Parts: sequence; structure tokens; C-alpha cells
Amino acid sequence: MMHVINFDKPSLDLLMPMHLILDETGVICGVGPTLCKLRSETALLGQNVFDIFELRDDGRPKGDCLLPTDKKLYLTFKDGVPTTLKGVATPVAGCDGLLLNLSFGISVVDSVREYRLTAGDFAATDLAVEMLYLVEAKSAVLEETKQLNMRLQGAKVAAEEQAFTDTLTGLKNRRAMDHVLDRMIRGSIPFALMHLDLDYFKDVNDTLGHAAGDAVLQKVAKILVQETRGDDMVARVGGDEFILILHKMTEADRLMKTAKRIISQLEVPVPFGDTVCRISGSIGITTTDVYEAIDSDQMMHDADTALYASKHQGRACANMFEQGMTGVQTVVPDAAASRR
Repeated sequence: MMHVINFDKPSLDLLMPMHLILDETGVICGVGPTLCKLRSETALLGQNVFDIFELRDDGRPKGDCLLPTDKKLYLTFKDGVPTTLKGVATPVAGCDGLLLNLSFGISVVDSVREYRLTAGDFAATDLAVEMLYLVEAKSAVLEETKQLNMRLQGAKVAAEEQAFTDTLTGLKNRRAMDHVLDRMIRGSIPFALMHLDLDYFKDVNDTLGHAAGDAVLQKVAKILVQETRGDDMVARVGGDEFILILHKMTEADRLMKTAKRIISQLEVPVPFGDTVCRISGSIGITTTDVYEAIDSDQMMHDADTALYASKHQGRACANMFEQGMTGVQTVVPDAAASRR
């Protein structure tokens, strides 16, 4: 039979909202209001405390059914959510029962979320409420810091992208080209370097103005992107100069076919207002296969030499670089031939 121990319950509920009152046999005969949110009052009243909780290292003398009163206790619910509570028990004056006061300890944040507790579920003097406010403030600051870091990272990426991008055409710029060349050479990745210079571009600027020249450059950029692959890089490195880095493409026949397609596309007139702009392109090509020790400056020089040979041969053609430029292979598209 459960023995009722009389306490001033409103006072206990106010000061210790997570208390348990145990009779001399360890049976629960009183439950604080906050504890009732963790388990229903009917599920607790009349039950032995050791049927409800697992007591960690309780240190009780063998055969003693009551809790020790001289040490901090750790109790975990046996059923349902295994919330662990800290507690301390104290004898009740005038009887053999115990008053057991419990708290969440470091699990308070998870417990508040799990059991939907509010500030009113804690004693007014419980520092857990202040800790919860600090946790919420910290979470808010961390979230704001995270958002700020994301914005800063986004701004950094945008700034870096802008630093590597030609604003008119959207292609990479010389700085980006140098970075890619260095990375590919250090990684021993075979590639071709194609130097393209536009023919008659100065005539477009001089006769139709810079707006027409800009329209031509933007059209050229689209052609070069369409004629290259995702692993390739196209950069505008001067007013009407472009560098193409063709990833793992070093076969002369394949490169000359690519050059021929580009030159043919460049021969197509570019509409501008009520007129059209006419240009062509000259190309010089070198590959990593030519060199024992690969040097980006040397490759740029040799591609420029091959480009010069193309200009010298009448423009609108492409040349592969060879030592001394002997036995140069030349591509002359039909449209280009008709113009010369």
C-alpha cells in the first residue's frame, strides 16, 4: 500500500517542478508538474522508482531500497525516450520517505526540444533558463555568422571569377590562361596551344566604330566556345587575339580540322545595324609533343611564330609550328581563298 507523505505541494511545485516524493519503500507518491510532461502522472504514481529509472552506479548497500542521500545521482528512463536526469535525494523529516529533486543537466537543450518545455516549466531560480537564452543567442549568432560567411564566400568566388574573366566576351582572360597553363604543365597534361588573331578587325573598328567591333568580338567568342569542348579553355588575351588551350588534343590532323572549322565560321559576316562586319582569322598552333621540357613562354612564342607564318601566307589559314617552320602544313578554306 502506498504511503502518502504530506508536503506543501504548491511550494514544492514552484521551487522544485521536477521533484519526486518517495515513500519508505521507494514508491512514488508525488510528482512535480514538469516531470509530468516527461511521463504522465498516472504512469509514475504508485510505481517503484527503480521500475521507472535506471540508476547509474547508485552505490546503495545491498538490500537497501532507498536512494543514497550523500551524492549526485544519475537516473535514466527505462521506457520511452531514454532521457538522463541528474538528481539529489534528501530525507523527509518525520518519516522514512525521500524527496528527490531532478534536473536535466547538460541534456536540457535536447530535452526542451523533445518535450516542448517552456520557461514556465523551470523554477524561477533555475539557471537552465538563462542557459537556454544563451544557447538561443549563440545559435542566432552562429546562423548569422554562417550566412555572413556564405555571402563573403560568394563575393570572393564572384570576385575571383571576375578577375579571371574578360568582361566583354565572357571568356577567360590572360591571367586565367597563365593559371591554366601552369596547372597543366605541372600536371604533365598533354595539350595544344592555338593562337588566333582576327584579320581585318581594325577595318571594322575604323569604318563602323567600336560598337561594331564589340559585336564582332562577342560573336567570335560564341564561335570559339561552340568549337571547343568542356575541358578546353578559350581566353581573350588582347584586343583581337585569342588563345585556345585544347586539353589532351595533340594530333596535328585533328587540330588542323578544328582550325579549319573555326576559320570557316569566322568568315560568316556578322550583322550590325543595317550592314555586316566581315573578318577572318589566322591561327598558329603548337603542342606539348614538340618539347622535351615544356615551358609556357616558349609555347606562346612558337604559337605566335606559326601565327605569323599564317599571316605571311595571306591570312585566313592555320599553321602547325615546326622547328625552323619548314614543311609547314597550311589550311586554306574555300571562302578564304576566294577573298584573297
